[in-house]
Amino acid sequence: MAEDGRQQPKNTYMIHMDKSNMPSSFRNHLQCFIQLGHQISLDWERKSEALFPAIDKLSEVVIGVIDTGVWPESESYDDTGLGPIPSGWKGKCELSNNFNSSNCNRKLICARFFSRGYTAAFGHIDNMVESESPRDNDCHGTHTSTTAARSAVAEVSLFGYASGTARGTPPQARIATYKVCWLRGCLSSDVLAAIDEAIEDGVDILSMSIGGGLSTYYRDPIASGAFSAMPHGIPVSCSAGNPGSLSNVAPWITTVGAGTLDRNFTAYISLGNGNKYKGISLYTGKSELDLLFPLVYGDSASNSTSGNLCLPYSLIPEKVAGKIVICDRGANPRILKGQVVKNAGGARMILTHTDSHGEVLVADVHLLPTAAVGKKIGDAIKSYLKSDTNPTAKISFGGTRFGIKPSAVVASFSSREPNPLAPEILKPDLIAPGMNILAGWTNKAGPTGLGSVKRCVSFNIISGTSMSCPHVSGLAALLKAEHPEWSPTAIRSTLMKTAYITYKNGEIIQDFATGNPATPFDYGAGHVDPVAALDPGLVYDAGVQDYLSFPCALNYDRYEIILATNVNFKRNSRKKYSLRDFNYPSFAVPLQTALGKGGAGVGVSTSVKYTRTLTNVGAPAKYKVSVSSKLSSVKILVEPQLVSFSQTYEKKTHCDIYCHFYAIRCS
Repeated sequence: MAEDGRQQPKNTYMIHMDKSNMPSSFRNHLQCFIQLGHQISLDWERKSEALFPAIDKLSEVVIGVIDTGVWPESESYDDTGLGPIPSGWKGKCELSNNFNSSNCNRKLICARFFSRGYTAAFGHIDNMVESESPRDNDCHGTHTSTTAARSAVAEVSLFGYASGTARGTPPQARIATYKVCWLRGCLSSDVLAAIDEAIEDGVDILSMSIGGGLSTYYRDPIASGAFSAMPHGIPVSCSAGNPGSLSNVAPWITTVGAGTLDRNFTAYISLGNGNKYKGISLYTGKSELDLLFPLVYGDSASNSTSGNLCLPYSLIPEKVAGKIVICDRGANPRILKGQVVKNAGGARMILTHTDSHGEVLVADVHLLPTAAVGKKIGDAIKSYLKSDTNPTAKISFGGTRFGIKPSAVVASFSSREPNPLAPEILKPDLIAPGMNILAGWTNKAGPTGLGSVKRCVSFNIISGTSMSCPHVSGLAALLKAEHPEWSPTAIRSTLMKTAYITYKNGEIIQDFATGNPATPFDYGAGHVDPVAALDPGLVYDAGVQDYLSFPCALNYDRYEIILATNVNFKRNSRKKYSLRDFNYPSFAVPLQTALGKGGAGVGVSTSVKYTRTLTNVGAPAKYKVSVSSKLSSVKILVEPQLVSFSQTYEKKTHCDIYCHFYAIRCS
């Protein structure tokens, strides 16, 4: 036992320490959220009860959340109706200056904190600034854990927006929280210690909305820790990351991108020339809805070369007083731009996106009447501004609107790109709701993130892949409850295999960043479908030994394999390791691999063979393969095309996918 009474981690990890690659919570986009639970419950009512996990099964599942801590007073952790804590559970509430055992109950069954690595790097934690305890001073961890499995709370909203009953994906599941992120970041050693402790405590699911950017698997502490969870049957979900490179791309991690919901918080902009546009806003104050105000661009109301960004002290009061000010997104927080406009005497703000942010609209609780619009609408408003000698506009607010189409759309902030570490492994794995999500807050912090604004709330609407990750963790808990014998890979495969990539009209899911159809590099296998996941039929399964072959296929040496997996595994020098035979639920074919390094040349064709093993998890059935490709230069053949299964858990190991490429010149 440690001096403070906490157990030491059971495993010893060999890690490559690099302070520049410290994990962190994904906070680039933290201004929106709603939950999927209500729709799931409605759909489940229309499903066979044979597919629905019984409540007593769900209450046996524990979701471990590694994040910034927990606010135990939140009504989202109410344990009314829950039975005793699952037998064999080893977790506990850790004592500290403002946290004790009474803060836990039959819902929140564990709350721990890990700070030794952090204090070794940055010194003593000032409890006047943040609490060295499981308590959440940031709100991020409270939001993610209540997204995953909060108890049903009636009549909640954020100032009237997104009102209704909030519930986690499985509201009966238990929650265990592990605080690893502090004011200056999350240390790798603390993250690894938390993962190890969560495994020892007995969690069934691990949810981590944190990441340290992209690094090789043997330099990635989250990848190493997640591998240790796999032999214990614990699925691990992680965020794909917000703008920038993908994070958490290890194949034993479910990497989750973000999509939109069919709900929005509409703001309306009417220009003096009669043109009208829709934007988004969570503004809650009073405003004169029918008044036209003079319109000015921040760029022309500043002596700064970056006046368009409305940076602090950049606006000239005489030029913005009583006007609607157009501010471009970037450089400083969105809400802070409104504070700058307000301090300078501006009456309203139109927040416009630039090329780097595209058309995705993140809702914010603005400090003055504000409408946020995408780049296309922003450009139209700026064109009007230039063409009119006396430009005017008015802003009004429509509250919460449902039935927004198309939905889901890939959020523009959701990280995407071919997997640079292993191009054959498609990442992200899938997308889930991550835009404008309503979940728990600490009730000691406001929704804006600005310390000067003290409107404390117990629920907040925020956005990011941090919000999409716990949705998938909750869905994994549902599957774990119904199928406790399934491996983490089978659970991930189920979610991926049953995801959708088209709307009901047959069109491909759109990408908010471009307005065009998204690609598998954006959405992976598609958007999660909670109802379809209850009955997948077939899965692609894999065990620890299969995953140990993965670093061998990357030509890792023995030391690098140990770093990546925490397993002393020696590769078989006589065995040929190939990522093409790795039983992943999706696959990608790098053209460099298919056509030879540098390409095989115009007019030359080649074939690549990928092998997969199918496991039947449903009733006996026959399956016929159909493949479509919109590229005339790519032909895909699957053999055999007809696969039959006579019993549950029967495997078919002869599913070969041939990809035939014909090199063409691109002009």
